[in-house]
Amino acid sequence: MNYLRGFIPWIAFAAVSVAGWQWAAAAALVVGAVLLVAQRRGGMAADSLILEHSTIVYFVALTALAFSLPHSGLRHYGGAMSFGWLALTAWATLAVGRPFTTGIAKRQTPPEVWDHPVFHRINVVITAVWAAAFTLTAVAMAAVTAAGLGSAVSVPVQVAGFALPALFTARYPERVRARFLAANAAQ
Repeated sequence: MNYLRGFIPWIAFAAVSVAGWQWAAAAALVVGAVLLVAQRRGGMAADSLILEHSTIVYFVALTALAFSLPHSGLRHYGGAMSFGWLALTAWATLAVGRPFTTGIAKRQTPPEVWDHPVFHRINVVITAVWAAAFTLTAVAMAAVTAAGLGSAVSVPVQVAGFALPALFTARYPERVRARFLAANAAQ
């Protein structure tokens, strides 16, 4: 579950948002920066921290926007914008052939499998699932906000936007490995 660490600033943003979007953005920025510095000092390679770097960029921009225009109508769309940014990040990493989950997966797998096509394929699929979930959640959050449905609807939508791809991520690699081993054993 190492991949969940990258989402801590986003969770902080959601948790602090009741105090105002400026403070939520600032808190997420601080949490993200602290985590990024700690991980880099801990020896993590920059390529395994794509999500963390993207998070910092987003929260720098959002913090600046939120403090300069605190009453902007965008403040109501923080959840949609956040999921939209995560979707953009995930799709962009797929487009350039470097799925953001690869660096995370490398933290948990031995180096001898990193160049294997199955390892790459697993990460493409997992990143695509996250990208799709983020995209759908961003759209759903925009609709929930526009309709004024409130936190009774937005919270479960946001939880599902993280929980469903997390469950997929936890299960999918083992299923693929099992199929791969079974196919190789049959040969």
